[in-house]
Amino acid sequence: MGPQSTPDLSTQASSPSLSTVAIVGLGTMGTGIAEVLTRAGREVIGIDTDEAAARRAVSALETATARAVQRERLTERERQDALARFRTFTDLQAAADADLVIEVVPEDYELKRQVFAALDAVVRPDTILATGTNALSVTRLAADSQRPERVLGVHFFNPAPAMKLVEVVSSVLTAPTAVTAVTELAHDLGKDPIAVGDRPGFVADGLLFGYLNQAAAMYESKYATREDIDAAMKLGCGLPMGPLALLDLIGVDTARTVLEAMYSESQDRLHAPAPILGQLAEAGLTGRKAGRGFYSYDGPGSATVVPDSESPAAGDEHAGGRTVSGVGVAGSGTMASGIAEVFAKAGYKVVLAARSLEKAEKAKARITKSLGRSVDKGRMTAEARDAALAAITPAGSLDAFADVDLAVEAVAEDLAVKQELFKTLDKVCKPGAVLATTTSSLPVVACARATSRPQDVIGMHFFNPAPAMKLVEVVRTVLTADDVHATVRAVCAKVRKHPVDCGDRAGFIVNALLFPYLNNAIKMVEEHYATLDDIDAAMKLGGGYPMGPFELLDVVGLDVSLAIEKVLHAEFRDPGLAPSPLLEHLVAAGCLGRKTGRGFREYARR
Repeated sequence: MGPQSTPDLSTQASSPSLSTVAIVGLGTMGTGIAEVLTRAGREVIGIDTDEAAARRAVSALETATARAVQRERLTERERQDALARFRTFTDLQAAADADLVIEVVPEDYELKRQVFAALDAVVRPDTILATGTNALSVTRLAADSQRPERVLGVHFFNPAPAMKLVEVVSSVLTAPTAVTAVTELAHDLGKDPIAVGDRPGFVADGLLFGYLNQAAAMYESKYATREDIDAAMKLGCGLPMGPLALLDLIGVDTARTVLEAMYSESQDRLHAPAPILGQLAEAGLTGRKAGRGFYSYDGPGSATVVPDSESPAAGDEHAGGRTVSGVGVAGSGTMASGIAEVFAKAGYKVVLAARSLEKAEKAKARITKSLGRSVDKGRMTAEARDAALAAITPAGSLDAFADVDLAVEAVAEDLAVKQELFKTLDKVCKPGAVLATTTSSLPVVACARATSRPQDVIGMHFFNPAPAMKLVEVVRTVLTADDVHATVRAVCAKVRKHPVDCGDRAGFIVNALLFPYLNNAIKMVEEHYATLDDIDAAMKLGGGYPMGPFELLDVVGLDVSLAIEKVLHAEFRDPGLAPSPLLEHLVAAGCLGRKTGRGFREYARR
């Protein structure tokens, strides 16, 4: 089409317009978008060929607005006005007077193309046509339309009334005025829109689905149970849901469709759908909507998980372990002092050993301050603080570990350093003592082989800050004895931590899933697809993450992040895991995050 045939969309950009909006497809997402629009004063035309779907949409809107009145977020008059603004139809002809049409029919290109072709024959020349896809090509839909300049994507997140993020997706054919009009509408709806280009998954889902895919593959490989994978990501990263539970909520079939679209464009093996996604989808086990997916539910559509053949057996999982009354903690940094604090508060006698008595006493002083803060905040009594401090004995040598039942090292993340330490532990610790490493990235078995008793060695990966973080990854090597594993599980329960079991491979559960996601976020910036701020906002608002990826990278430290990514790449040999050049350049420049005052962002120096 030549410029002379482009309709004038400028009036849409500056008016409070888009006052009449048609929603094509009244499933969960379409109904949610309709609720947002009606409550914001828009006239909404709901269209679905299934009359039952239209009735369900009306009923859902009545229920949602009644709940809003009960919570005093709407008056009854406002509720009645909102309900009056929502009309439903079964024919696309009803969209004739709409200023904006948003289609949210199932993720099938041919179906969406047919909807757009029919709309071309119905709507006004200046009507904006938006697709709600998160997986299919907006550009291709636009190119097949009679007026590609008025076609864009508008990606709400589920549930639409609650989720603040809206991705406004333009193709190379989209008129800027159409983007402006839809962006202004999103602001008027109380949403936070970000402008993105056309690629499968856009920002939030583009990062999210790669992570979900890797979690599915991790489960499929029997590396960890579904419960442990989900607990690890919730407790280790503060996520609202674990990845496998989230796949069940999204729909296993939907996730597979999104990943297929991402892989067809990126050819990145991280996006190639895990075979189990196809197996579950083809079996009809698509998640909550089917009553069964990765988990089993109390009926189709239920959120209540019910036990099945994979559920952990109830019983005394700690039986057969060794007795632990004294614990040795090796190290003087934040992690070592945090772990010592955890054990002391749980009633264990703790020896805190460092390279010198002075360093050990400084570490205990750090614990004293930490416990003092807990008393000030009313989290513990002064008596409990005093008892915990009395249980900690600083020492300037590992010789002080002669009588401990469990020795935990929290020294530098350097394999040679840890191996030397384990050689020493092998000499000084009594027979039957459990020897544990807190490594987050190094092979536990390499530490075990430095001793004459590899069966007594296990990984106990605490998360920082240890007193606050509930997760411990319990890492068994092929040599770890069963009673050693049972002992550590029992100890975790006594110190009120949640243990998850995993094998001895790079990244364990959390880092193996977290750092490829962080690396992919950096690649988005490298490719100039989105800004740091938009990516961080997308993951917080669209994914419910407590921090955006760049906020998190700067907190963790770019040097630490790079080291973990190198370990993952070296172990799995997947090209998609190769560290981003931008990350390597920042580390080489000394920009390591908050600790240096500059990483992906700059920070005020204290």
